[in-house]
Amino acid sequence: MADFIYGINPVKEGLVGRRRPQELFVDEGGERARIDELLDLAGEQGVPVRRRRREDLTRLVGNAHHQGAVLRIEEFKYVPFEELLADWQASAKTGLFLLVDGITDPHNLGAILRNADAAGCQGVVIPKDRNCPITNVVDKASAGAVEHLPVCQIVNLARTIQQLKEAGVWVYGLATEQAGTSLYTENLQGHLALVVGSEGQGLRQRTRQLCDGLLEIPMRGGVASLNASAATAVALFEVVRQRLTR
Repeated sequence: MADFIYGINPVKEGLVGRRRPQELFVDEGGERARIDELLDLAGEQGVPVRRRRREDLTRLVGNAHHQGAVLRIEEFKYVPFEELLADWQASAKTGLFLLVDGITDPHNLGAILRNADAAGCQGVVIPKDRNCPITNVVDKASAGAVEHLPVCQIVNLARTIQQLKEAGVWVYGLATEQAGTSLYTENLQGHLALVVGSEGQGLRQRTRQLCDGLLEIPMRGGVASLNASAATAVALFEVVRQRLTR
């Protein structure tokens, strides 16, 4: 089986990512400079190219947001969590993992994955239930980051948190204001996993209980919280900042 990903940036990343690209479809009347870059990459990778009318591409992916580029690519495969953990332990790098719990909107999940890749996370963990899976909409929203970032789909989030803790990783949940320690006063320089919950309900009670601590982002305006992707970006890059100043 194969997936279809679309959009200039996702297709570009798909041509050089972890999955095997199979065929590139481009708008025969598309913007030449951006399309030509994709054609050059496809040529380097030995990927066949087919030129199609824009409306044909729209029918292929089910919407008109493809920007004139669609890539048929190997089906997305989740990384087993045990494999992710073993690869990190063998790397001797300071761990940084992101766990999502209850993110059902594909655009939100895509933005979160983009943040995770940019911050240098070893991988992202998503539960199989009550969470959006990886789709071409998620890929598009991540600007192709999902093509480079290991993503694990697990059945039991509680068990995964326990495994991380047993491996020496501190697990922190992102909480609403006045529910935890300020993000900016906590030492985040060791092996770390951040857990982000849904925008409506936040972290589930069981997840909160399993975390080593809860972190809040101090707010100064009238709105009580950030959306999940924005909060994740703030938290991840506070980790990056602390590690750069170590």
